[in-house]
Amino acid sequence: SFQRILWFLKDTFIHYVRYQGKAILASKGTLILMKKWKFHLVNFWQSYFHFWFQPYRIYIKQLPNYSFSFLGYFSSVLKNPLVVRNQMLENSFLINTLTKKLDTIVPVISLIGSLSKAQFCTVLGHPISKPIWTDLSDSDIIDRFCRICRNLCRYHSGSSKKQVLYRIKYILRLSCARTLARKHKSTVRTFMRRLGSGFLEE
Repeated sequence: SFQRILWFLKDTFIHYVRYQGKAILASKGTLILMKKWKFHLVNFWQSYFHFWFQPYRIYIKQLPNYSFSFLGYFSSVLKNPLVVRNQMLENSFLINTLTKKLDTIVPVISLIGSLSKAQFCTVLGHPISKPIWTDLSDSDIIDRFCRICRNLCRYHSGSSKKQVLYRIKYILRLSCARTLARKHKSTVRTFMRRLGSGFLEE
């Protein structure tokens, strides 16, 4: 019966996330258990809702062996081998252990691509001025750059590697200085000094 199937598949460590038409179902279960989940999920939709579900659109991947892109992060399981030397009286021996850590990286190429489309930098990541904002007041220009930088950095604060965030801050900081310099027909160096080294730093 369906209740017995539910009991068999019961797992307190199942997590479900849905975003923009994509969904992830994660479990600590084995590959066999996940295949059973897939079978019963397809059967459930077809039998109870008379909805033809496409099984080929459901992918089963074991996280330690694969990486995936979701919610603006590129995630994978990082395996870190560790050797511990243990000394007991006159004998010593080595213990090999393997630790696993979820590694989340910001996809820098796609992020720079988005900044390029918004005309903050070139496709190679070189900061450029934002001519359309030169009609605004200096405080409005600075406020807009600060808000964009703050939102991006907070959203991607879970990244394992912070160098990408430093690069994004650098692009926005220099783009802001170029925009102000263009507005006042001055040099970028002048506005970099005026903004100070703490600009766009939280």
